[in-house]
Amino acid sequence: MARILVVEDNALNIKLFCDLLAAHGHDARPVTDSRLALDAAKDFRPNLVITDIQLPYISGLELIRAIRQEPGLADVPIMAVTAYAGQGDDDRIRAAGAQAYVSKPISVARFVQEVSALLPKEASVA
Repeated sequence: MARILVVEDNALNIKLFCDLLAAHGHDARPVTDSRLALDAAKDFRPNLVITDIQLPYISGLELIRAIRQEPGLADVPIMAVTAYAGQGDDDRIRAAGAQAYVSKPISVARFVQEVSALLPKEASVA
């Protein structure tokens, strides 16, 4: 079972993501306020972070950069999710430090596939 931190301000999306992750045997911890996400990651010690890019207070890109600077979290895989996929967004998201990027509305199959690909093999076994 993997520990997955989900940073998303939309209640429907957080429910969908957490339900999908739980259905695949993972422990999903939701964070709806991006200002609390870095501390939540330090406490939860996730195997994967999934973050929206368009967040109030602290953007997903800023959060990704902060995680990359944090000892103990710097190597945690990050998957970015955004509804505003534009030219160059993929490059910007990856440059910030995310390994994967999924656009909204999500394809459930692609979401699950990306999560599985990012998790360490020992954490992805339910």
